[in-house]
Amino acid sequence: MPVNALHPDQPAIQAAIIDLDGTMVDTLGDFDVALNDVLKDLGRPTVTRSDIERMVGKGSAHLIRSALLHGGLTSDEAAGVHAEAWTRYQAHYLAINGQHSAVFPGVVEGLTALRARGLPLACLTNKPLSFARPLLQAKGLAGFFSHVFGGDSFERTKPDPLPLLKTCEALGTPPAWTLMVGDSQNDGLAARAAGCPVVLVTYGYNHGDPIDQAPHDRLIVSLAELA
Repeated sequence: MPVNALHPDQPAIQAAIIDLDGTMVDTLGDFDVALNDVLKDLGRPTVTRSDIERMVGKGSAHLIRSALLHGGLTSDEAAGVHAEAWTRYQAHYLAINGQHSAVFPGVVEGLTALRARGLPLACLTNKPLSFARPLLQAKGLAGFFSHVFGGDSFERTKPDPLPLLKTCEALGTPPAWTLMVGDSQNDGLAARAAGCPVVLVTYGYNHGDPIDQAPHDRLIVSLAELA
């Protein structure tokens, strides 16, 4: 069996799990438009792209709550308007999903190389599944994946290991032989807890923190390096 480049004492990687926002697609533009449209609807202060970059990664509910708190609401006040904000956010986001985003350089090359090696691939994101599937379709990436799971697919989201463990079950591969590719500490922490090797990209969204501080086995500047 070929040597595993990340862990030479283990068999080669048999499958890969790939994150979406910040790893495959630069979606800050979509978040910027949809989230600020919601805040304008509610008469709340808008947020900048740099603000959003620090807020994304833990799901849409967390993003909305963070933006409301950033605009000066208390936790109780934010909770009081969250249901309306979420309903508006769904409508705004689905209306523009993918229109203000772009696939990062090297993504198609990296995914193509993994598939050429016969590895089954799954996309696992904290983004709601109803947003993730259309985005992958719009960007021409859906065909690479045998499974797609969102932040509402399981009881918990990354950094909890449950989504990775469930995705490994779907892929039919042990966690130790299933590579996680992401862009943030959420991916690194979830992979470590699940027992998956993990590669992180250096260009994604990591809540404003240096990516080299997140758990990882390797850092890459492009998914093309996975070839």
